[in-house]
Amino acid sequence: MKESASKQLLKELIVQCLLRLKEPLVLLTCREVDRKLVESVLDEAKQEYVEKAKVHLPKVTIDDHVYLPPPPVDVNSHNPFCSGAVVLASQDGKIVTVNILDARLELAFIKKLPEIRKRLIGEVGG
Repeated sequence: MKESASKQLLKELIVQCLLRLKEPLVLLTCREVDRKLVESVLDEAKQEYVEKAKVHLPKVTIDDHVYLPPPPVDVNSHNPFCSGAVVLASQDGKIVTVNILDARLELAFIKKLPEIRKRLIGEVGG
């Protein structure tokens, strides 16, 4: 994925999480490889959130101790991986919003299963 597309995607993921949380103090967790990208879009994401939610600018801290798993390295690897994501939590950790691409892809696949089955049965039976 091109860097500009990655930046746009990360910004949108952050805005979505902020809209769900609606908290003034937020802790953001991302992959270590995405940290600089997240830093580069964070101010813009916060501003977009403020405009959409009509609230004050939140204070978002990027967690520098805990990171999400790295990108997949090998298709045969059994190590944990993350294709891209952000996790935002209220400062007290009681409210957490997770925006993980892998989960979204799996959900999209599951929603398409009936359609896939129908096509397969049609090809086999027809």
